[in-house]
Amino acid sequence: MKKLILSFLLTVMPVIGLAAGGGVQLDDADIDLTDQASLQHGAKLFMNYCLSCHSAKYQRYNRMARDLGLTEEEVKDNLMFTTDKIGDTMNIAMNPADAEKWFGVAPPDLSVIARARGVDWIYTYLRSFVPDEKRPFGVNNTVFPDVGMPHVLWKLQQDQPAEKFDSDMRDLTAFLSYISEPIQVERQRLGVWVLLFIAVFFVLAYLLKKEYWKDIH
Repeated sequence: MKKLILSFLLTVMPVIGLAAGGGVQLDDADIDLTDQASLQHGAKLFMNYCLSCHSAKYQRYNRMARDLGLTEEEVKDNLMFTTDKIGDTMNIAMNPADAEKWFGVAPPDLSVIARARGVDWIYTYLRSFVPDEKRPFGVNNTVFPDVGMPHVLWKLQQDQPAEKFDSDMRDLTAFLSYISEPIQVERQRLGVWVLLFIAVFFVLAYLLKKEYWKDIH
């Protein structure tokens, strides 16, 4: 039975990965949302490379500071470029109409992109830009063909070893996963206790049921 289940998983999971990636095998992002150093670095990358065009309008700076173990002063001094109010959401100054004219389509808000696409898709996408002289910005993407986004991370990719760039993209993916559901680590922690409560309650309910019905059988 175990061999049958393992065989099924080895057959089905790659197919699921290919479907999610539009026919491209997705790499395992292997993110850790409890690693605050990774999330802090991902936040830095997002603010410096993504926030110019992509908003995250459902995430507030002060909530990010609290969750990522940063002080509000650290966030103000190092991670806030579009506003001076710590309680603001992560909006951008670029007009959507101008963005559509420049890029062909307005860059999407990234607040819930990790829930919409999945972390493996994002991680693979960020590392899959390739030169293409036929495209307006000279690049294409094997995960998202004919994407309108330029390769804004090219300098970062060029100036460091591939392993370091992959690590950076893992941190950025982790941050995007975090902002898609800031409560998810707490939800998972509470979920364990809820399941334990249900298990204990089930045992008590079963014993009570046996006690009530023992004289009937």
